[in-house]
Amino acid sequence: MAVSAKEVKELREQTGAGMMDCKKALSECSGNFDEAVKLLRTKGLADVAKRSGRTANEGLVDSYIHAGGKIGVLVEVNSETDFVARNDDFKAFVHDIAMHIAAAAPLYISREDVPPVVVDAELAIYKDQARATGKPDNILEKIATGKLNKFFEQVCLLEQPFVKDDQLTVEQLLGAIVGKIGENIVIKRFARFELGKES
Repeated sequence: MAVSAKEVKELREQTGAGMMDCKKALSECSGNFDEAVKLLRTKGLADVAKRSGRTANEGLVDSYIHAGGKIGVLVEVNSETDFVARNDDFKAFVHDIAMHIAAAAPLYISREDVPPVVVDAELAIYKDQARATGKPDNILEKIATGKLNKFFEQVCLLEQPFVKDDQLTVEQLLGAIVGKIGENIVIKRFARFELGKES
């Protein structure tokens, strides 16, 4: 299918993917813009998985101060090379992550970082809640698991909807930047400070 340069340009502006990737995605999706966006995001996540074994020892530490100095964030994001660490797209991504952390207050980077004792305590609470509403024992585990997944979406950075575009998660945003830059990128650690609150 013929794809216009204007369509390719619009898709590139929205996703940050390369021109040829945008053209190919639009062709594969018969010109359907939304489907092409989904395809490019999926490809970005596939690129994350493909590159995840590569060492990322370079990168950037960035800060973000919000609400008149009442909330502050420090975040470390790693890349494979210092060349990428100096890239404007990479810097903008790191700053966006710091801003997101200030706004969304995640507690962990991924669900693998949540201590087992916290997971077990949450599951027990959800089972007790379901039991209290009279749900049969055979579906308590399913209900508790569903609520646990919602808990992960609230407290794990990678699973949170991105504050500047809630149509994608932080993990999908990471996939898009990995696909665009072509290197393994890892959100390594962060610290969030809020005036008057213990961290």
